[in-house]
Amino acid sequence: MRAPGRVNLIGEHTDYNDGVVLPAAIDLEIRIDLVPRTDRLVRLELAADGEMGELDLDAIGAPTGGWLDYVAGVALELIHAGLPIGGFDGRLSSTLPASAGLSSSAALELAAAWALMASAAGFQPESVDRLALARCCQRAENEYVGVRTGLMDQFASSCGEAGCALLLDCRSLEYRPVELPVGLRLVVVETGAQRRLAASEYNQRRSECERGVAVLRARGEQVASLRDATLDMLDSAASDLGDVVYRRCRHVVGENARTLAAVRALETDDRIALGALFAASHASLRDLYEVSSPALDAAVEIATGTRGVVAARMTGGGFGGCTVNLVEPGATDALRDALERDYVARTGLMPKVRLVDAAPGAGLVRAPQLR
Repeated sequence: MRAPGRVNLIGEHTDYNDGVVLPAAIDLEIRIDLVPRTDRLVRLELAADGEMGELDLDAIGAPTGGWLDYVAGVALELIHAGLPIGGFDGRLSSTLPASAGLSSSAALELAAAWALMASAAGFQPESVDRLALARCCQRAENEYVGVRTGLMDQFASSCGEAGCALLLDCRSLEYRPVELPVGLRLVVVETGAQRRLAASEYNQRRSECERGVAVLRARGEQVASLRDATLDMLDSAASDLGDVVYRRCRHVVGENARTLAAVRALETDDRIALGALFAASHASLRDLYEVSSPALDAAVEIATGTRGVVAARMTGGGFGGCTVNLVEPGATDALRDALERDYVARTGLMPKVRLVDAAPGAGLVRAPQLR
């Protein structure tokens, strides 16, 4: 079983506000090699250090705070959805850097879901509803793990398409592929700063957005979520919203518009517009949503000053992690050189520059051993 990580081109913190997002699954992934068992026990070893986790599918207890919670939460959601699952002996390996903002947690959830389903007798991979499976995995993270993420990460890992980003409407759940322009490389820069996306901070941002919606409703505005809000509404309600909530809401409303504009720019290969939209997104995440960091800011500033880098911004939930860059052919080495020279001097951290490709969504690598 394999499940990819994701990079979000643009549309940050909009998914849990019923907005639009533009992620791509990437060719960094989590794999689970497994042998199905005849009982309901899951025994999963981490290839990195040999740590073993064990889970009884008929006696899933409370979360423990460890990595096995993601597997347990997914198992519970699959059971609740009425999907057959089975026990297995497995080994988990990963090319995804942990805590880098590339959705290693969503990839773990999707890999676990496929492993659990494939270990059930009579499993038919062609019958899997990929969007429904992504929603099961999202609920596992929201309700069992306790991080109130939107759907974007699980959606990208489940539904990704090679060579494409995916424009997802998080309200209607309609989506379509958006081809990346020929000649632009997708480059991820790991800042080397440990990402500190604590559940409390992520959940706080979501609560601030919900507070904004409640204030707008109290003023008589017909809004179900920030997807329905406008900048004029926010400006009129600024004193009631308060400074922090106003800035959070302003980011979300602006980011939805930027995402749709970025799709148009990708489809017309308007590289000047892409650069401006990525820059505006990063500034909004830094100044309004306050989820950037000095390391992310430095990496973006250096990238945008490098010839051949079309666009750069932070990607993911923030508080550290990675940047996403659209880079012209032949400019990757220049970007790497600039970062190794200037970024190290500014931050004392060593970045990692990764060329990635948009990849297919999660699934089987090969059929598991028959019972």
